[in-house]
Amino acid sequence: MSFKYSSEPVSRRHPPETFKITIRKARDIDMEDLFQFLHAKGKMTNNCRMAIMAMNIIINHKISTEHPIIRNSFYTSQEAKSLSGGIEAWQGYYQTARPTRGKMMINIDVSTTAFYEGGPLIRMIAKILGLRSLNDLCKELSDKDRQKVEKRIKNLKISDNHSPENKQKFKIRKLTQTSASHTMVDVDSSMTDVKTFFQNKYNKHLLYPFLPCVVVRKNEYLPIEVCDVIPGQRYMEKDTNLANEMTNFVRQNPNIHADKIKAGLNILNYKENEYLKQFGMEISNDMAVVNARILPTPTIQYHQSSRENRIQPNGGSWNLRNKKVINGATLGSWSVLVFSNSSDQAIKLFVRELIITCQDTGMNITDREPLICRENPIGNTEESLKKAWLKAGNKAKAQPQLILCILPNTGSNLYAEIKRVGDTVIGVATQCIQNIHMINPKKQYCANVCLKMNVKLGGMNSFLIPEHIQFVTDEPTILMGADITHSSPGYSKGPSYAALCGSMDAKASRYAASIRVQPGRTEIITDLANMVKELLKAFYQTCGRKPKKILFYRKGVSESQFMKVLECELTAIKDACQNLEANYKPTITFVVVQKRQHTRFFPIQGADRTGNCFPGTVVDMNITHPHPLEFDFYLLSHAGLHGTSRPTHYHVLYDQNGFDANKLQVLSYNLCHTSVRCTRAVSLVPPVYYAHLAAARARLHSSECSKSGEITFGVVKQELQKVMYFI
Repeated sequence: MSFKYSSEPVSRRHPPETFKITIRKARDIDMEDLFQFLHAKGKMTNNCRMAIMAMNIIINHKISTEHPIIRNSFYTSQEAKSLSGGIEAWQGYYQTARPTRGKMMINIDVSTTAFYEGGPLIRMIAKILGLRSLNDLCKELSDKDRQKVEKRIKNLKISDNHSPENKQKFKIRKLTQTSASHTMVDVDSSMTDVKTFFQNKYNKHLLYPFLPCVVVRKNEYLPIEVCDVIPGQRYMEKDTNLANEMTNFVRQNPNIHADKIKAGLNILNYKENEYLKQFGMEISNDMAVVNARILPTPTIQYHQSSRENRIQPNGGSWNLRNKKVINGATLGSWSVLVFSNSSDQAIKLFVRELIITCQDTGMNITDREPLICRENPIGNTEESLKKAWLKAGNKAKAQPQLILCILPNTGSNLYAEIKRVGDTVIGVATQCIQNIHMINPKKQYCANVCLKMNVKLGGMNSFLIPEHIQFVTDEPTILMGADITHSSPGYSKGPSYAALCGSMDAKASRYAASIRVQPGRTEIITDLANMVKELLKAFYQTCGRKPKKILFYRKGVSESQFMKVLECELTAIKDACQNLEANYKPTITFVVVQKRQHTRFFPIQGADRTGNCFPGTVVDMNITHPHPLEFDFYLLSHAGLHGTSRPTHYHVLYDQNGFDANKLQVLSYNLCHTSVRCTRAVSLVPPVYYAHLAAARARLHSSECSKSGEITFGVVKQELQKVMYFI
């Protein structure tokens, strides 16, 4: 490989450009509308939005000149945590101005994200390759390793260090395919290699001439060891291992979390901020103290034959001991498909323990010795599943109901392919088990698997007693949850996946899903009217009656999109009803559910064992929306497991069902005890939680045609659409 290499400094070949900047006054910031809005005397106007935007610019300006800032968060390397592969976690702080009842407040929270480690590029490459030190970097890279390194460092910003008086900044385009000692360059019509060039030109002896060079511009490159990574560059790629490392770093119990926020206030130092003073803004350094209530815990009903057929959970969780599911499914035709290298003895032990648990929980397992099939985890997964399906059917002389898949401890691609084939090609329920959980089967784990299997086979696990779900039991009522899942960051051309889930009975225990593929990054569910029609028809076919009430929970909407989503999607819901029948006009309540928000609660008196607020804690004053009619509340429905619990924000945008805050709070909290996946109160109401799962599953239903390169999307088989296949 050879390049034309100029001996002239880069600065001479690329002189700095001159820009002319003109600043014009656009408009005055009118604060009067905002004051009226804060005191519930006016609506949210463009003047209000402009005033809040101006406040955010003012409070963020000083800190943005001192630290890297990403949207409303700034980050500092003071407490950086080194992760694998040359990546490190930086702790930072989120801050934004928010309107509340009677005043503006600042929402501050701890925020963490991943950055590339600054410093020598050679050190980062050693970490990418998993080497213990630079001493282990002693030979030429294989093609596989070179591609691995190139993928990680492409587009990374670097500076050179071989000429201190004339340092330059670059962006990495790629790596050369040959080493520095074998990459030839044309210097003043004479060919030489990069190693020799740097020795002659800069008196720089390369210690790693066997490594490739970095291409920074067309026909311009640098040896890896003369490059330094510029600090403060965010790492954006999706990486499961790094995500797990980040999660462990981020988890902080409430006391530590609160102390971190106070430390952030010291960094922000509002009292000494000259920009705030110039605009006449004053911000307190104290956390707001708000009143909260703890909602009563509902009662959960199991099968009447259970030794404990009713349970009132304590602390947000319970177990299946002495309890049987309401309607246990019968499993008579199934097989076990093993992708791990576990022994037959370990597999049979797990299957036996799982069967015992299922039987004790009320399921009927008629085939207690399912066939065990072994397949290669990197082989043809579709063929493997078809073989297991055929063997199960031939043995039972009946339609196969389930394939239990045992996976190696990692392998999201294998999981995705299993679900694609099971859901859209064969039409059989699949239950995946990680090998690590199979080796030492625990009773609670088997119980959770049993709950999933039962609903995938058409069974029902439990329900709330009628008085705790009265809004649903009084009249035919459908609960709906909607969510959109987008493609991974950096894949802007990828589609988005929308899901709508609806309850199918008066107990709000069974749900059906409708999914769609739509243009990427679209926040509105484009085919919502037809999706609503599908679920209303399914409800009628199941219950024999049309819903008189619709409670619609919508996840994944930012505040700036509230009105647009309400306008488009409420119209779609009403159109769906009128298309079914001209005079069909059920009453509708439209609630936005936000999980990814930065409000945190730290109990002053009384806490659970993790230091968090008790399950059922609700806050509906002080920090909520200025207008009581557009009521919102924060509900912490689940028990803390690790770190600081995140409350869910519920915001009612439209209500024809006459809810007051307390009725909707209690109903939403009670519904959080009906998740079919576990014996815990969950953090999101199940309709929208299921929609989130269904949208994520829809992403797995895509496949790429090897000939055309086009993406095709499979349709869920009819036999699975009647059950909760997405659980």
